[in-house]
Amino acid sequence: MRITSAISAMLAATVAAAIVPAASANAQVVKYQSNPGALILDGAEVKAGTDLFFLSGQLASPIDPKKSWGDIKSTEDLGDTKTQTISALTKIKALLESKGYKMSDLVKLTLFIAPDPKLGKLDFAGANEGFKQFFKTGENPETVARSAFQVAALAGPYFLIEIEGIAAKKK
Repeated sequence: MRITSAISAMLAATVAAAIVPAASANAQVVKYQSNPGALILDGAEVKAGTDLFFLSGQLASPIDPKKSWGDIKSTEDLGDTKTQTISALTKIKALLESKGYKMSDLVKLTLFIAPDPKLGKLDFAGANEGFKQFFKTGENPETVARSAFQVAALAGPYFLIEIEGIAAKKK
């Protein structure tokens, strides 16, 4: 029991030492990332006095903006998982900006990923490739805490990803 407690204490101390707050000392949101090269955060702490914005799940828009939802007949009309991820995150970015937030204010994203019929499975790598267009970039060096779930299907038969999020910023 003593050895287990000592190992747990050493592990906790090592992890605590590795955590790098990604926000300034006076911020109300602190992002923790023990591996600065990682694409996602370990977690984010949102303190009292912080504005929160909860974003509903966003789906991709048709690749051809002239097409209506009734014109969507296959995944080709919406794109592969990477393309749909970029489309959904572009919508999230616009929603955030309309409310005075930035992509760097996102603290949590949840990805719901349906299997790509061409692959016969979900395309997590494609989702990550789309994600890289918005996080850990020159425009947005931040990233977010994130969860991803495989789902059987989404709101329509040709959607491959839906993304919901939470943004937080100091009042």
